[in-house]
Order: sequence, then C-alpha cells, then structure tokens
Amino acid sequence: MDKSKKTRIEAAAFRRLMEHLRTHSEVQNIDLMNLADFCRNCLSKWYKKAAEDEGIELDYETAREIIYGMPYSEWKNKYQKEMSFEKSEKFKSKKN
Repeated sequence: MDKSKKTRIEAAAFRRLMEHLRTHSEVQNIDLMNLADFCRNCLSKWYKKAAEDEGIELDYETAREIIYGMPYSEWKNKYQKEMSFEKSEKFKSKKN
C-alpha cells in the first residue's frame, strides 16, 4: 500500500471514530478515560498538535469543536452528566 492510500484510509478511519463518538454521546469522557485512557478532549489536543506540526495555527477550542462537532460548551450542556463518585475514584486511582 502506498503512503497516499494509507493516509486516506487512516483519515477515513479517524472520521469514522469521530462520527461514532458524536453518535454515542451517552458515553461520557470519564468512561473513555477510565476504559481506554483517552477521551474526546485528548483527541482535540492530538488534533491541535498535528495541525501545529503541519504549520497550521489552531486553538484548543477550535480543535474541540472539530472533534465534538459543535462548541464544547454546547456539547457539555446537552450531554455531559455529573461524574459519579465511583467513576471519579477509578480515574484518580489510575493516576497513582
């Protein structure tokens, strides 16, 4: 497989991942962090860094809007639930 095709396939898979996360807003970022050690915010940071590596200035909020498919504040108001004590403790225990 040549580099161009590989890049197109990777980009398509990434777009599918973003769409999947947008479709499954019931999955909270804390759930992703506790299970997979990354979340939508991590993807936003990686996206921002990749843009910067290409010489493109991109602020974090714009990167979040790209990943979330809407401004983060809107997503948070629509979908984010209060974190349970159990989820918080699980996250804290992973940091130690």
